[in-house]
Amino acid sequence: MDKILEAVVMSSYPNNVKQGLVRRVIEAAKQPMDSEQCWSMLELSTKLYLTGDTKYKREIGKEVLEVYGHYHPEEFEEFFNVRFLLSLLQEGYGPLGKRSHYVLDYIQLGLQFVLESPSANSIFSLLRIEVLRKVCERPSPKQCAKISKLLTQHPQCIPTGKHQLLFCQQLIRCIGQFQCVSEGEEEIMEFLEQVNKVSGLLQRIWRTQTSAILPSLKELFTIISSTAPSNALASVVQFVPLELMDGVIRNLTNDDSITDVQMMMAIGRMIDWVSWPLGKNIDKWIIALLKGLAAVKKFSILIEVTLSKIEKVFSKLLYPIVREGALSVLQYMLLSFQHSHEAFHLLLPHIPRLVASLKKEDSNSATSSLEQLAELIHCMFFRFSGFPDLYEPVLEAVKALPIPNEDRIKHLLGQNAWTSQKNELACFYPRLASKSETGKIGLINLGNTCYMNSIIQSLFMASDFRHSVLNLTEGNSQPLMTKLQWLFAFLEHSQRPAISPESFFSASWPPWFTPGAQQDCSEYLKYLLDRLHEEEKTGKRIYQKLKESSLMSQAVEHHYLNKTLIEKMFGGKMMTKIRCLKCLNVSSREEAFTDLSLAFPPSDRNVRGSTSILPVEEIGPQFIEPPENAGQLTGSPWIRRKAPKASDHAAPPVSVETLRFQEPGEAANPVRGNDVGVDAAKDPLSTFGEQACAPKDSRSVPDLINYFLSPERLTAENKYHCEKCASLQDAEKVAELTEGPHYLILTLLRFSFDPRTMKRKKILDNVSIPVVLKLPILDGAVPGSGFMTVVYDLCSVVVHSGISSESGHYYCYSRECTDTVPDGQPRDGVPKPASDKQLDFEIQWYLFNDTRVSFSSFESVSNVTSFFPKDTAYVLFYRQRPGRQSCLLHEALAEAGRLHGEPSLHKELMEAISKDNILFLQEQEKEARNRAAYISALPKSPLWWRDLDRDKDDDSSSGGCSPAAGGGGSGSFHGLVF
Repeated sequence: MDKILEAVVMSSYPNNVKQGLVRRVIEAAKQPMDSEQCWSMLELSTKLYLTGDTKYKREIGKEVLEVYGHYHPEEFEEFFNVRFLLSLLQEGYGPLGKRSHYVLDYIQLGLQFVLESPSANSIFSLLRIEVLRKVCERPSPKQCAKISKLLTQHPQCIPTGKHQLLFCQQLIRCIGQFQCVSEGEEEIMEFLEQVNKVSGLLQRIWRTQTSAILPSLKELFTIISSTAPSNALASVVQFVPLELMDGVIRNLTNDDSITDVQMMMAIGRMIDWVSWPLGKNIDKWIIALLKGLAAVKKFSILIEVTLSKIEKVFSKLLYPIVREGALSVLQYMLLSFQHSHEAFHLLLPHIPRLVASLKKEDSNSATSSLEQLAELIHCMFFRFSGFPDLYEPVLEAVKALPIPNEDRIKHLLGQNAWTSQKNELACFYPRLASKSETGKIGLINLGNTCYMNSIIQSLFMASDFRHSVLNLTEGNSQPLMTKLQWLFAFLEHSQRPAISPESFFSASWPPWFTPGAQQDCSEYLKYLLDRLHEEEKTGKRIYQKLKESSLMSQAVEHHYLNKTLIEKMFGGKMMTKIRCLKCLNVSSREEAFTDLSLAFPPSDRNVRGSTSILPVEEIGPQFIEPPENAGQLTGSPWIRRKAPKASDHAAPPVSVETLRFQEPGEAANPVRGNDVGVDAAKDPLSTFGEQACAPKDSRSVPDLINYFLSPERLTAENKYHCEKCASLQDAEKVAELTEGPHYLILTLLRFSFDPRTMKRKKILDNVSIPVVLKLPILDGAVPGSGFMTVVYDLCSVVVHSGISSESGHYYCYSRECTDTVPDGQPRDGVPKPASDKQLDFEIQWYLFNDTRVSFSSFESVSNVTSFFPKDTAYVLFYRQRPGRQSCLLHEALAEAGRLHGEPSLHKELMEAISKDNILFLQEQEKEARNRAAYISALPKSPLWWRDLDRDKDDDSSSGGCSPAAGGGGSGSFHGLVF
């Protein structure tokens, strides 16, 4: 019968004809027959099954084996013996070099017919040893899946005792070497199925033998911490019971035998597993290990891993199949990385493209992910404000998505931080290999010290003040000024990208400030200037140093005999007059100031229609030629005056815009709508709750100054006690500027106490800032001559980002303003604009945000609040242009500049800077070596960006495995998994 069957199978008849003949042979096999005939049929069917070159032949062999196993069990058991199986497993079957790949399938097929036989236990014992040997030989994924299928169906064959533990460990090593050699989607799906079968066997063993789990995980960690295994190992982690997570992570992170390099490689590999499809709980294990490392303060590992892997994790959001896990890991990585903006800024170039892709996908998964991503982005905006130039494209991309409220943002940031002790991360400020391309140097944030950093940078960019400070000689008996000199010198000459202001901060810190808390930068500035002023008054005077070095003429020396450097640079004078409305008696008092605090007019008050001494004007960024004789207006300050006419000397030759008070019957001068304002449709302010005052009217700096200078009626509870009347009377108070400071500091009073909420709220009104400001100053040189116009150039803007003075962030825009008088031009108090001088708006602006310094523009200064409603101008620095009032100081500064050029530092300071520059170079070399060791340990993933590039280029892709919604390109799926 075996000859007949072999002849039929090997014949050239059609399969349907063969099938009929085979069916007769099989039916005949169900009848009793002798042992020899059974052996012959079993040998033939074994040959067909193991070496058949077609699926049909193998099917025939299988069918015959099943018939003989069922109808001739004794013969089958005798044939399917231990010696035969050992030969199959160790030597294979078939010609040398063409051994059959179906041995394990054959054994699995035959086992079902010998389970109750006396030889069953011997077969099981053999298979327990042989499957362990097979796994140790590192079979292919397909063969390994067959072993797993065999053991899953016949668990009696799973190794036991110590062999079982070894089997689990070797199986994990086997999975670690799995590779999918094809890029076809069907082949990849087959590969994933094979991997799941193998890892499923581990799950089955762990369920019945929990003691094997921890040794298996230890083997897994050994593999991923020392080699570059397959991502298929991700399939193993999903089957580890979550209740073991805390103990496993605790043991790993507290194991002293595990080096930082090993831990870094391991966590790097695990993060790569976010691309493994269909894996469950992988994100939970990754996050748990990251949290465990934070608990033991392994911040160096966390930083290196985050910066090297976060872009790859972000790119996986394109794929619906792994999006949920990737988003969870991304959220933790970003929300925990709070000491620096580096991680978030790595993603900025990719966010708009990803958002566009998710919007295009238009699925529930994409919509949910977009909302979570937008929430995450706004958390980062809140934590790392002060980068408007970088954030504008991202803000535009997410503008239509929901914005979380501040409580939600603070909750997310608070629960995910690596540590609540900010000083533990003080040494991990952003790594900057070299100076900013601007050539400027940043200041390290010492823990909510951005309020000081922004003020220091603004003072440093006030070039006249900086030069005066740097020109101080040793032994000036001014310890705080000396520390400022050292800080300025390092900002000028250091090779570091950012320096620490710790020494100056500890010396200039107001004693009532709470350590580590955010403070009001205006309050710090006032305190600092007052300290410097008082220190100079009680120590050696700066004018003595200038006299000894012959920097000042006798006339200039005499004029400034009683002035400190702070008074010369920032000091102005103001006359306050109060007129009794009953007896018309006027009392006046002159006082000095270093800044003007400008309140916002009540919302129901029309500032532009009120009365002031002389309207403050803002003019455009062109040259303005000061008058030969200042425009003069005389008479009582309470008599209404007209604004200067176009023919007056005080009027600018060209005015981009003049904001002045309206005469009766005169048409209103509207505010430029394209310069200021916030799109109401966006309604971004609604997110900040009741503490935020939404902008109503757009205002300008001249509006606020005009309101400051306009007469104030003192009535009711504010009545004035008139000495002449000897009683409380209604009165009118007016302020007049009698001496303009060289640097005019304006503080916009944005913070006020709200009795309804019992909190300090912030006024978020957008205030337009003129680049050039004309200020009315009372001409004291000629009594009764009235007011003259003094022109100021904007040089710094300190921006507060946030809605409370006790929180938020400060950064500043600055530029260096210098006199427009070129050398050799007659200095007769009437400076003329030089033809080769840059126009005012062409002077380079810089953005200082702690350690980061970048190029910027006045356009960015003007539009920052329009894009970021809680980022508002708070403190402004203006520099006075040369004119009659300021000619003495300008002459002194110009003379000092001509004699000495750039300030020359004393020997001790120069040596300190030189030593620190050498130390910095040594630190760079050491850090480069250490970092190279870390980076070399990290798993390489150089092609992660292709995910984003592919999505941009391949608009036709569709499918659940591709960046779009449905079907899919095989190439993109292969890139996802491998």
